[in-house]
Amino acid sequence: MASPTPLQPAMLLGSPSYPNAIAWSDENLIAVASGHIVTILKPESPNGPRGVIKISASEPLPIGLVERKDLLSGCLLSTCLYRDEKPGVRSISWSPVGIAPNSGCLIAVCTTEGHVKIYRPPFCDFCAEWIEVVDITEMLYGYLQCTEFQDNGIPSIEVSKVPKPNRKSLKEMPENCNLPLISAGQYASRSAMMCSLVISWSPLLHVASELYPAPNTCSSFSLLAVGGKSGKVSLWRFCSPDCYTIEDNKVPTAVEFVEMLQAHNSWVTTLSWLFLDFDASNPQILLATGSSDGSVKVWLGDNEKLLKSSGTDQSPFVLVEVINGNAVPISVISVTAHVQYPSKMLLAIGKASGSFEIWLCDIHSREFDKLGSYNVHDYVVTSLAWAFGGRFLYSCSQDNVVHSWILREKHLDEVTIVSDMPRANNATTVTRDAFDSCYGAAVSPGNLVIATVHCFDVEKLNRMYEGRILRAAIEFFWIGGLQVNVWLKSPYSFYIEEHLSFPEKELTYWGANILWSLNQFQHVDKSLVLWDVIAALLAFKDSKSKYVEDLLIKWLSLSFLRSHKDLPTEKVLSFVSSSFSDIPSRLLHLLNIICRRVMLSELDADQVSRINSKVQNLEGVCPAMEKQITKWVEILLSSERELRERLVGFSLLNFRSSTSFPEASISRSSCWRPVGLAQMEQWIALDQDHVRDQLKVIASEVNHDKSRFTPSKCLATEQCSFCSAPVLFESPEVGFCQAENCSSGNGKCHRLLRCAVSMQVCPITPLWFCVCCHRSAFRLTPEPLFRMSSFHVDLDSSTKSSSEAVSSKPLCSFCGILLQRQQPDFLLSPMPV
Repeated sequence: MASPTPLQPAMLLGSPSYPNAIAWSDENLIAVASGHIVTILKPESPNGPRGVIKISASEPLPIGLVERKDLLSGCLLSTCLYRDEKPGVRSISWSPVGIAPNSGCLIAVCTTEGHVKIYRPPFCDFCAEWIEVVDITEMLYGYLQCTEFQDNGIPSIEVSKVPKPNRKSLKEMPENCNLPLISAGQYASRSAMMCSLVISWSPLLHVASELYPAPNTCSSFSLLAVGGKSGKVSLWRFCSPDCYTIEDNKVPTAVEFVEMLQAHNSWVTTLSWLFLDFDASNPQILLATGSSDGSVKVWLGDNEKLLKSSGTDQSPFVLVEVINGNAVPISVISVTAHVQYPSKMLLAIGKASGSFEIWLCDIHSREFDKLGSYNVHDYVVTSLAWAFGGRFLYSCSQDNVVHSWILREKHLDEVTIVSDMPRANNATTVTRDAFDSCYGAAVSPGNLVIATVHCFDVEKLNRMYEGRILRAAIEFFWIGGLQVNVWLKSPYSFYIEEHLSFPEKELTYWGANILWSLNQFQHVDKSLVLWDVIAALLAFKDSKSKYVEDLLIKWLSLSFLRSHKDLPTEKVLSFVSSSFSDIPSRLLHLLNIICRRVMLSELDADQVSRINSKVQNLEGVCPAMEKQITKWVEILLSSERELRERLVGFSLLNFRSSTSFPEASISRSSCWRPVGLAQMEQWIALDQDHVRDQLKVIASEVNHDKSRFTPSKCLATEQCSFCSAPVLFESPEVGFCQAENCSSGNGKCHRLLRCAVSMQVCPITPLWFCVCCHRSAFRLTPEPLFRMSSFHVDLDSSTKSSSEAVSSKPLCSFCGILLQRQQPDFLLSPMPV
C-alpha cells in the first residue's frame, strides 16, 4: 500500500446528535459537538491534550407574559412540554484566523436551547476550558427589544452596546414584573425569533484602504450567520482586533449587528459561505441557506455595504437563486469554487431523506445547472465535504456510511475509501463494528486527511470498560492517494521500477495531490497550516526518501523556476539559490518549513541555528547524511538570510521615509513602527561579505543623521534583563551579557534571546513563539513583508507612500506561520506544521 502510516482515532465521552458535528479550524484544531460539551483536540495527537466547552442550562429571556389559559394553545405546546435540563450542542463553527485576540480562531456554539455564544482559546489562562467572550443571543434580544419584536428595520442604536437583559426580574415574577402581557401567538413568534438552530462563519473579508479612512474602522472582518426557527438569518460583523496580545485576557471582541435577513418561511436548518476572488478588483461573498421546507437560496453580498455600520436601509445581500425541492427538509449544504472554473460554484445539498444533489452555478450569468441527484443513504445526510477544489466530495449519513465521490464533467463517480487500515496496539481502540451512526466529516486544511465522527452502539461495547466511558470516536483517513487527472509527468517513475511494492499510479496520485496542496498555500491570504502535508512527506521519507526528494525538486522546478522539465537536483537547487531575490516571500516561507520539518527533520532548531552559512559545523550531527544535509542547510540559511534582508531593508526605508515626511503620523494602535534600527545596522556591519550593496547604502543614509533616532531606536548597547549588565550585539539570534562576576570565566553570564523581528534583546515577559523554527519575538512583523513578490530596493524611491502606516501581524518572519504563546505540554496548542 502506498499510503502513509494510518492515523490513530480519538475517543469521545459524549455523543453527537446533529449534522456537521465536527469542524476543522484554519489553525489546525478539531472541534466536535459531543453531547453537552464541545471537545477540541489536535489531529496529530488525538488522545493528547484537549480543550473543552461545557454547556449549561440558561435562564429564559424575558420576552413577555401570557395568560395561564393561553398555555394550552397549540402554538405553545412545544414550549410547555420542554423539559431538557441538560442542553446539548446543536451547531458549531470556527471563525477564520485573525479574529481572536491572539490572532487565532474563535468558535461559535449553538445549543439545543437556541442560544449562541462565542468562545476564545485560553491562550493566557492556563486552563483546558475555553473562555466565553460574546453572547450573541443576548445581543439579539437587545436588537429585537428595541424593535419591539417587529423587525421593521434596524434601530438607530448600536446593538453591540445594548445592556444585558435584567435577569433579576425573572426571579421576581409575577410579584414584581414589568413585562408586557402578550398573546400566545405573539409569544410563539418571539420564541421563534430568539431560538437559533444553525451558525456559520464566513471567510475573512478584506476591504480596500480607501473604504476605511477613519482610524477606528476595521480593514478586515468576518460575518457570523445565525439561522433560526423564524426563517430569519441574523448577521453579525466581527472585526479583526486593532492589536494582538498573548498577555491581556480582557481584550473585548468587536462585534456589530449587520442585518436580519428574511431567508425562508420555515426553519433555517443549514448555512454555508463561499468567498470568490477570481476577480481581484471585485471579490464576492456568497451565502447559501437551506430550510426545513426543502428550499435552498443563494445570496450575494456587497463587501462595501457589509463594512458599513448598522443603520443603513439597503440590504447588503441580494437573492441570486431559489432552488425549490420536494418539501423534504434540507439537512446540510456545502459550497466550493470549481477548481477549473473559478467563477463557478459547486453546490452540494443534503436532505433528510438520505439523498443529495449537486448543482453547478455560474455567478456571472446567474445560471444554475443540476448535475445529478444521488439516493445512496438510508437516513438523513449529516455532512457533505468538498476536497481538492471540488474534485472530490464526501457524504456521510446517520446510517453510518461514508461515501467518497470524484467529480467528472457532469456527474459523480464513487471511489473507494480505504477503511481496513491496520491499527497500532492501543487499549482505547474499538472496532468499527461498534459504530452506530456518522454525524459529520471535515477535511484538513491541506486536503490530505478527512476526519469523520461516529457514535457507538453501546450494546456492542464491553459494559465494564468501554461502555462506561466511550460514546463516540473520530476516525482519520488519508485521502491524498485518491485518483486525479494527472496533468504532470511523474518525476519518479525511474525510481518506482525498482520498488514494485509501491504502485506507480498511486504514488503519482499522491505526488499530484501534494503538489496541488502546496500550490494552494502560495496564496498569501491562506493560513500556512501544513500539518497533513508535512506528516505525509515524513511518512514517505522514512521508507522512500528518494521519492520525497524527487517530489520536492519537482515542486521547486514548478513553483520557483516555472519549469515543467525534469532537471537534476543539483541544478534546481543551484538555480533556486541564485534567484532568491526574485522569489515571493510566501514561497520562501514554504521552502523554510519544508527544509526544517522534512529534509532536515533529523536536526532540531538549535542545531540548525548553530550552523553558519558556510556549513562548517556539521561534524557529529549526522555523519551518514552529511552531504544530504549540507545542501538543504545551505538552501535554508540562504532563504532565511534573504527574508532577514527584506525585513531590515523595509525597516530602514520606512524609517527614512517617515523622517522625510514628519507630517505623516500613525494613529492606529495596530500600525507597525520600525524598531531595533541600531541592531540592524550592527548586523549589516557584521555581515558585510554577504549583505547586498543596496542595503549597505540605505544603512549609511539612515546613519547619516543620528539626531533623527529616538532613544529606543538607537540604543546600540543593551542591558541584561537579569543583572543589568551590558549586552553587546554578536548574533541576531542570541545575546550574552558582560557581567563581571560571571562564574563561567569567559565574561559571558546570561544567555538572552533576541527578538526575531527587531533583533533586540527580549524582555522577561510572555513572548510570541514559532513552533517551526523555535524563534521568539516581542515585536510583530510588518504585513507587507509577507506580500513581497521580490526584493529590489530603489534607492531613489523616497516617497511619502513609503511612510504610510502598515499593519503588523503575529506571523513568523522566517516561516510565515501563526505565532503563539508557548504552552506547557499538558495544555492544548495548535500545531500548524
